[in-house]
Amino acid sequence: MNVPSIRRAVFAEVVGTFLLVFFGCGAVATAVAMAAPVGLFQVAAIWGLGLSVAIYLTGAISGAHLNPAISLAFALFGDFPPRRLPVYWLAQFAGAFIAAGAVYMLFSGAIAAKETELGVVRGAQGSEATAMIFGEFYPNPGGKPLPPEANSIVTAGQAFFAEFLGTALLALAIFGFTHRSNSGAPGALLPLAVGITLTTLIGVFAPVSMAGFNPARDLAPRIFSTMTGWGSLPFTVNGLGWLTVYLISPCLGACAGAAIARALFGERG
Repeated sequence: MNVPSIRRAVFAEVVGTFLLVFFGCGAVATAVAMAAPVGLFQVAAIWGLGLSVAIYLTGAISGAHLNPAISLAFALFGDFPPRRLPVYWLAQFAGAFIAAGAVYMLFSGAIAAKETELGVVRGAQGSEATAMIFGEFYPNPGGKPLPPEANSIVTAGQAFFAEFLGTALLALAIFGFTHRSNSGAPGALLPLAVGITLTTLIGVFAPVSMAGFNPARDLAPRIFSTMTGWGSLPFTVNGLGWLTVYLISPCLGACAGAAIARALFGERG
């Protein structure tokens, strides 16, 4: 059997994460800036299909983690070598950052026009309406400035729980679908099964926390947005939520989901 080299695996994580974030954030951009997809389900479906495409292309090379939280869970509860975590994380953040740049290159004009329409100044309060194309906020701005009562609509604790539970369910599905003792595993249809899972989860959790479930998908585009005019706003709208809700919570959730899968199916996949 030809085992891919670590260089090929890392490059596959860059490519796969790029595809996931480009398709997903691109769908958000078309919805926010151009009113193209109508309704949450269409955006969720594009995220899910984008994930399926990325897994089909890179799964045999790198395992298609495409998510630092999932890589961490595989290191702790699977057979992924922990020494590979740093390079996988770096590759995932790089792929997500490049994807954010590609999305901005395509939609920068439409984003600026939307800001003019809304009467918001990029980087000032209210511009989370367009910053949400890149980073995530709670509650979901829905392409508009968050209202003054936003903190009472979705609290920090609720957003943390949403990202924890959503990522736990995603990890449970991934570990369960890939476990050798699961007679109901989807086999060759695994990428579609995982994509459908993500679509379903986004449909439930996106109104609460925008359904990130992926530290690379959130942080890399969030940093990119600070470099293209939004300044500190992406890191201040929800206080420390960028850290607790969108980085720490998914990592804890992925490990919880993997632990539940281990309890269901056994020690190793």
